[in-house]
Amino acid sequence: MEPQNPIKRTPLYDLHLELGGKIVPFAGYEMPVQYPLGVMGEHLHTRAKAGLFDVSHMGQAKLVANKAGEDAAALFEALVPGGIQTLQEGRMRYTQLTHETGGIRDDLMATRFGDTLWLVVNAACKDDDFMHISSALKEDATLEIADRALLALQGPAAGDVLAELMPASTDLIFMQAVWTSWSLPDGGESVDVLVSRCGYTGEDGFELSIAPEHAEILARTLLAHADVEPIGLGARDSLRLEAGLCLYGHDIDLTTSPAEADLLWSVPKRRRAEANFPGAETLNQHIEAGVAKKRVGILPEGRAPAREGTAIESLDGEPLGQITSGGFGPTLGGPLAMGYVPAAFSQPDTQVQLIVRGKALPARVVAMPFVPQNYRKG
Repeated sequence: MEPQNPIKRTPLYDLHLELGGKIVPFAGYEMPVQYPLGVMGEHLHTRAKAGLFDVSHMGQAKLVANKAGEDAAALFEALVPGGIQTLQEGRMRYTQLTHETGGIRDDLMATRFGDTLWLVVNAACKDDDFMHISSALKEDATLEIADRALLALQGPAAGDVLAELMPASTDLIFMQAVWTSWSLPDGGESVDVLVSRCGYTGEDGFELSIAPEHAEILARTLLAHADVEPIGLGARDSLRLEAGLCLYGHDIDLTTSPAEADLLWSVPKRRRAEANFPGAETLNQHIEAGVAKKRVGILPEGRAPAREGTAIESLDGEPLGQITSGGFGPTLGGPLAMGYVPAAFSQPDTQVQLIVRGKALPARVVAMPFVPQNYRKG
């Protein structure tokens, strides 16, 4: 008997094997955690030049209003606290699908094209997300799930590399997107590519949405450039951690509100005042009265990394919380982590201790990101 949920493969699976990728299960897919260059080498290469990531496991969909003249962005605000209907053409915004209790169902990216929205959600949540969106907006909008691959080209050389293939990318700034065409090599047909100047590494870069049958040739074309190396999940995690970015299911979930997660920058004053999205009452209470706990950056002293689940204590041994993401930062040159602590302990330079293998190790709360972000903002 076959399993109910057999593990899936992206259109680049065979290429990962050819490149020597070490395959592991992740979010229901067989994905490369690293290549022969190794996590450390891949991380540093992305910071110095350009790394290519397969993120085809993410969910992509288009939201279309059912009635002519209605705006899908305005309709979508019924489900998220972000300012979506104020988006200009081709601009994108980070937001969250919130729960009535105030927690976070998932975080996502939304991009406006005319009266429609292009959504990209996390792989592990995409089925539930799409079902939730479709059910909640079924009277007003239709969610068209897209069967497309998604590649991320990240790093300071990404702009120059992509400009050679898709000149339209050169005009984009951070959080802007454009539909463009790309001519397949050797005189092949011209295919549609959605190019978004964004990513989850803290570096300048792009996400490229393309039909699955053309994903491998695009990947091979990019990898043929001397500045581009394939990058796996291991370095993707260490890169986003250095950038201070949340990972759903670890740093944010149904038990954390956007205020507790230090994501209030993504909730404009208009949306707070309108309070017409799930969990708005809880969020506004957190804003007015303050939160009991808050996501913070933590720097352990010494070289021992503090992994997810590590207990955080005060210097007096009082339990404070636990690490939600942690590891070694190759660019930072040492261990780093993030986690939740009581608001009274959330100020930078607050001294705490981490219980690693039964030993109390000194650490301190720090502002994030741990490594400066290098987005092209203008």
